[in-house]
Amino acid sequence: MTERAAARDWLRQQVQRLRPHPTGAKGGSPVVGPIPTVAIVTDSAAALPPAWVSELSAHGLLTVVPMPVIIDQDVYSDDDAELEAHISLALASGKSVKTSRPSPGQFDRAYKSAADAGFTSVLSLHISGKLSGTLDAARLAAERSPIPVEVFDTETVGMGQGVGVQAAVAATLLGQGLDEVTQAADQAVRATTIYFYVPSLEQLRRGGRISLASSWLGTVLDIKPILGIKDGAVVPLEKIRSASKAIARLEALATSEIVARGAEGTHVSVHHFGNEAQARALGEALSLKCQGLRSVTLTRLPAVLAAHAGLGVLVAVVADSLPEGPPASG
Repeated sequence: MTERAAARDWLRQQVQRLRPHPTGAKGGSPVVGPIPTVAIVTDSAAALPPAWVSELSAHGLLTVVPMPVIIDQDVYSDDDAELEAHISLALASGKSVKTSRPSPGQFDRAYKSAADAGFTSVLSLHISGKLSGTLDAARLAAERSPIPVEVFDTETVGMGQGVGVQAAVAATLLGQGLDEVTQAADQAVRATTIYFYVPSLEQLRRGGRISLASSWLGTVLDIKPILGIKDGAVVPLEKIRSASKAIARLEALATSEIVARGAEGTHVSVHHFGNEAQARALGEALSLKCQGLRSVTLTRLPAVLAAHAGLGVLVAVVADSLPEGPPASG
């Protein structure tokens, strides 16, 4: 069994403890362990694997609040199965694609559900406050929650945010309290690095995620920048003259980061939108160049992020480890 498979098996065993065991049921005694007291709430910008979310959501441990996407005048939820196709068509045809924060009422329901399920507190961790108003909505709801809620700004997006959620889930499954669960999420988030490439800066400019000057530079001079996330904001890292060179540079930056951390203890998430083949090639190249790399996963960029990044985006999220498994022995 691989290390990643072992971590998943451990997570499955911990979640099994949340399921009711009928009286007289066969198969031996239920798994014994600490009872989680902290529920986890996040938003759909976290880019979490759907199967992983489904397993935990079924037991009330994790709630992912969908973020709305607005195409022209039509509002879609980020959990709409057909939203990817709608966004792709809209972006290709030049239609207006915007996003909005979830409503405080959505968080009201999430926090109340956690209380009704028997949890005594909530860690609510979200997309950077500099990129979305989601934190404000969560804070409004936290003030009237029936149980204490810690609202945490991850200052990042995608699986940079997602690894924080995974770390929080692992900590609460171990029976840790709100302060410890928050610390676990914080440590995981701070140990991630994000590099990304977009063919066009226009969507980021329209959404106010980069300055007008940076967008003009990319459009007029056909510069293909490598971008990153720093202190919760999108920042330019390098300016490249062509798409092929930009993708090659993205690969080189991610490779350098992996090698510096040590491939054996590093996990990479590659996000894409409308260019899965490019993402797969990037993932394979990183695995080949970084022998012993713990794992590489490919996931479609969440619709709420693709609405700003546009078609053809490639994102490499480098994290120290997958925090979903048991703590190291010794």
